[in-house]
Amino acid sequence: MAESNGQEKTEQPTGKRIRDARKEGNIFQSKDAVTVVMLFGVFYMVKIMLPFIVRTARECVLHIFSMALTDDPLAASAHIFAYMVAAVVKCSMPILLVSMVLGILGHGIQTRFNVSFKMLKPKFSKMNPINGIKRMFGIKKLVDLAKNLIKIALLLALLYNLLQSDLIQVARMIDMNLYVSAGRMLELVLDLVVKVCIAFAVVAFLDYLYQRWDHAQNLKMTKQEVKEEYKNTEGNPEIKGRIRKVQRQMSMSRMMQKVPEADVIVKNPTHFAVALKYDPEKNGAPVVLAKGQDHVALRIIKIGEESGVSVVENRPLARALYASCEVDREIPAEFYGAVAELLVYIYRQSHREDMFQ
Repeated sequence: MAESNGQEKTEQPTGKRIRDARKEGNIFQSKDAVTVVMLFGVFYMVKIMLPFIVRTARECVLHIFSMALTDDPLAASAHIFAYMVAAVVKCSMPILLVSMVLGILGHGIQTRFNVSFKMLKPKFSKMNPINGIKRMFGIKKLVDLAKNLIKIALLLALLYNLLQSDLIQVARMIDMNLYVSAGRMLELVLDLVVKVCIAFAVVAFLDYLYQRWDHAQNLKMTKQEVKEEYKNTEGNPEIKGRIRKVQRQMSMSRMMQKVPEADVIVKNPTHFAVALKYDPEKNGAPVVLAKGQDHVALRIIKIGEESGVSVVENRPLARALYASCEVDREIPAEFYGAVAELLVYIYRQSHREDMFQ
């Protein structure tokens, strides 16, 4: 398996790596599949156009013989040449267009019509003779060699089968009419082409599967590459951790600054503390200004006591408020009764103190 910096590429490629590879033009495709598609298309186009090709060739021959009797050989030669070029273009152009369209479609369907010009840029690493020698004896070259040997073997096998089964018919064509023997020979050739196309289609399918597997293997990443990519895309985890820490500290500082504004602090007695404020003109229910656990709870209680905020010990209420309420949000409806009793109690206590003063 390929290695990078001593690490094996064991991780599946990420979406970013696949997208970057497509931008670079590094995509898999089977050239054999494209060749087979073009071969099928050209073969059937030739089969369809065969009557037209034969008729055009016949007209071309007759025209040449008719021009041979003219008095101006030079003009006749130029005319014959132009006529032959036009005939060749008429016969070959549809076949060439079909071949070009099928080639574009064959490449486009495999690559999802990905267009990248980065592969055209010269790379000096490709000019390194050592790298060239490595590529010559690499796995891909061995696979290409195996494919070519398989194609040659299939072609020889098909030719042998054709000659073995139709050799007698081919020998009898010597005594047949020219048109009949030519038609029969054409049928044998077309039958051979169909068999070759089918055999090569099987090879192309296997090559497509190999190219897809090989491309996936080449895109695999080491664990370190995955970490580096995560750092580049999502940010360094250590830096993000520091940012979150600073954000928590700032949020804690803002929360502590609101504690003196509270009407009451519910504690349990040191593990939980929740600071509440009720302003009927702004809110429909008491709002949680601050909440904390352990040392944060102690800070809330200390700041509240220093600011003259009433601190009430109610263990179940403090625990429930801490678990169910969010800072700067109104308390849920199920706590209205308990909190209202606390606020009424504090109001009465403060009113008594004012009377005695």
